[in-house]
Amino acid sequence: MTATEPRATADRPPAAGPGAPPVRHGLVLLVTCLALATVVAAMASLNVALPELARETHGSQTELSWIIDAYSLVFAALLLPAGALGDRFGRRRALLTGLALFGGGSGLAALTTDPTVLIGLRGLLGVGAALVMPATLSTITGTFPRAERTRAVSVWAAVAGASAVVGLLASGTLLQFWSWRAVFLLNLLLALVALAGTLLFVPESADPGAPRLDVGGALLATVGLGVLVYAVIEAPTHGWGDPVTLGGIAAGLAVLAGFVAWELRRRHPLLDPRLFRNRRFAAGSLSIMCQFFAFFGYIFVIMQYLQLVRGDSALVAAVSLLPMAATMVPLSRLAPVLAERFGTRGPWVAGLALIAGAMAALGGLGADSPYWQLAAALLLLGAGSGLAMTPATTAITDALPPSLQNVGSAMNDLSRELGGALGIAVLGSLLGSGYRNGLDVTGLPPQLAEAARSSLAAAARIGGPVGEHARTAFVDGMHLTLLAAAGVTALAAAAVALLLRRPAADGH
Repeated sequence: MTATEPRATADRPPAAGPGAPPVRHGLVLLVTCLALATVVAAMASLNVALPELARETHGSQTELSWIIDAYSLVFAALLLPAGALGDRFGRRRALLTGLALFGGGSGLAALTTDPTVLIGLRGLLGVGAALVMPATLSTITGTFPRAERTRAVSVWAAVAGASAVVGLLASGTLLQFWSWRAVFLLNLLLALVALAGTLLFVPESADPGAPRLDVGGALLATVGLGVLVYAVIEAPTHGWGDPVTLGGIAAGLAVLAGFVAWELRRRHPLLDPRLFRNRRFAAGSLSIMCQFFAFFGYIFVIMQYLQLVRGDSALVAAVSLLPMAATMVPLSRLAPVLAERFGTRGPWVAGLALIAGAMAALGGLGADSPYWQLAAALLLLGAGSGLAMTPATTAITDALPPSLQNVGSAMNDLSRELGGALGIAVLGSLLGSGYRNGLDVTGLPPQLAEAARSSLAAAARIGGPVGEHARTAFVDGMHLTLLAAAGVTALAAAAVALLLRRPAADGH
């Protein structure tokens, strides 16, 4: 199993080797948080550039989904095995390798306009990110004294939560003055700075006693997730009822079922399925996955709506999402107080219900809706996220004994990345299907008709009645997509309420 924290019984970090300089904890925290922010921001930052990417690369709506989701999919699929490799062979080595892959892939991505090449390079960035993210937290908890560890981990958590929004704003600012290539060049710059900081200030730490990597489990998880997400993203092209789509989804689920069966027989599984017998652990994992399913799917949709339907610039589109932070930050701080006074279940379920309501409100936006309607829905979304995120994360870690805290941290990360990958895949696919089905291209030459059906950006280049009709078709597809996100989070609220319906004195 992977370990994103050291053994919980360690009271002191490992001593530096003979002649090694003393660990400078402040610089270690700064460097690891910079590395973390670099890979987390990349999940959301490219969404701002989707309209320009579509225009310059001539990518279809399906290819745009892949450009965004290749990163999240590979990131999620490799997170557990990459964390295990870092714990066993050295977290500093994992950081250096991951940052080198991430920076190199970003530099190459800035040099191409081929959507297929971009998809492959985004996957390479995902490999680097999977090595970096667990190594950052393990480095902090493995090098900081116990007295300073809680504060350092809280800083890490704050950076992990804020980086997606910061990435959107940074990308929007760059796109105001340069092109989408600047987003990848910023990735390269940040990776180089973090790489230099790791070489200079981060000590090596490892757990030589960690069990051998569960290679079979890692392969089954990677193949299962890859096949499932591939089938979902390609569904608008083939059709949801097509044997290719249904066969791909069935094959992906079958491989993932095989992963569960494999893990149940392993002495040292990558992820022990028995942990989900603990209702709090199961509720926390499900809640985080569904929250990020809705969040990253909504970011993928709303950035295209703001720029291609409303006509906002990239910077204005990014700034337009700030009302969400206005309620998310204070309510995330208030959530522990409410949980202590009223119990965990009430605020947690209320937060998920608010997210569902916000998604439904966003799904009701039209091409000419005033901004205050969007802002009101974003305030609701921020409030729900603030109320639901903290108790879900706490439930995962508090449900497990100290010896399994590493598994709790890994599951928190995996739930977030997997939810984001599936959200972009499923909701992006629904958006593509709704747009294609709603677009009337009667009378257009075949070449123009296919271009218009490929993406809203391509239809907007054609202009005239086709462009106007395409915007209407996109908004109709957006309604379906965000209502589906509302349904998923409403079901998550019901599931959490059911799982926490009574205290579990035995932990189950």
